[in-house]
Amino acid sequence: MRIAVLGGDGFCGWATALYLASKGHSVAIIDNFVRRLWDYELGVQTLTPIRPLSQRLDVWQQLTGKTIELFVGDVCDYDFLSSVIKSFEPEAVVHFAEQRSAPYSMIDHKHAVFTQVNNVVGTLNLLFAIRELQPDCHTVKLGTMGEYGTPNIDIEEGYLTVEHNGRKDVLPYPKQPGSFYHLSKVHDSHNIMFTCKVWGLRATDLNQGVVYGTDTEEVMIDEALINRFDYDEVFGTVLNRFCAQAAIGCPLMVYGRGGQTRGFLDIRDTVRCVEIACLNPADRGEFRVFNQFTEQFSVLQLAEIVKTVGEQMGLQVEIDHIPDPRVEAESHYYNAKHSSLVNLGLQPHLLSKELVGTLINIALRYQDRIDPGLLAPQVNWRQARNERRVAGGKFKKEALFAKETV
Repeated sequence: MRIAVLGGDGFCGWATALYLASKGHSVAIIDNFVRRLWDYELGVQTLTPIRPLSQRLDVWQQLTGKTIELFVGDVCDYDFLSSVIKSFEPEAVVHFAEQRSAPYSMIDHKHAVFTQVNNVVGTLNLLFAIRELQPDCHTVKLGTMGEYGTPNIDIEEGYLTVEHNGRKDVLPYPKQPGSFYHLSKVHDSHNIMFTCKVWGLRATDLNQGVVYGTDTEEVMIDEALINRFDYDEVFGTVLNRFCAQAAIGCPLMVYGRGGQTRGFLDIRDTVRCVEIACLNPADRGEFRVFNQFTEQFSVLQLAEIVKTVGEQMGLQVEIDHIPDPRVEAESHYYNAKHSSLVNLGLQPHLLSKELVGTLINIALRYQDRIDPGLLAPQVNWRQARNERRVAGGKFKKEALFAKETV
């Protein structure tokens, strides 16, 4: 199968591109390396040192004999993207090419606008390019469980049966996004659903939970293929942050009470879910939604798991509750359905203490690359402008939880 991976230099995209290539698919990566530029902008670095993409691809080809094509450019440039679609003629496009951090989108006006323009325009460009050049191509779009928010009812897979005034209909599940990033993903979903209806496109929206782990069989072949491990407060996911904090003896920073509950999945399940979606495409005119996660955990539950594993490894690990910089319920009902991918063949890798130990060991191995100043949250949802750094590399922490002024 010919599959184009947009954003193939990023965390999910890199693992997915290698996995699909290993399964015999013809794969192309489309990327403009902006994810690496955001590291420079924020003064951070992935915990694991990653090679330039061209080197990664050369090593992959040398070790496996499999070639992954590379197209360098911006999906927000329609002429570039349409030329790639015309040249590569994909049967499926896996769309990871978006700014994916909620905190990044909440830094200030500039970052909010960039996030929405980048994400929404890039997706629109893809939809138009497919309609004009490859109308039977299946779009596999990475969505997010964050589109749903935390409603006090069960979360269905994309749609909800509604009865009102004696009539019944199946409607898109109500969206309650929690950041400008999550709002951009809602806009994407609406645009994709609309184009499936009016143009007869086929698309699958993978509303993914929080991904953990770095290792897949493919990235473990050689050190040069190693994947990202983001631990900072803007791009680092909660389990990565906790493991990095445990490795350097920093208390695990739990936002508020820690009852925030979300869906989680292993990176090995992410790549398999993408392949399942590609091999089982939506029908023409169908906008299909799968909730892509395997387990639910609260933030505090994850902190307690890391603490237990860390102490078994001889580390001294403490849990510290700090004010929540986000505007969110710190304790809530959460029950999301996620059966579609399992019904299509997904065999989940569930979170284990062994895997948590592996993540802590990675953090210990590269602990000299951990900047402790990047662990505490510096982006406050209640403020329209957040200053992350001040002169001398110090942090203006006292501003984080200042009361909002009008």
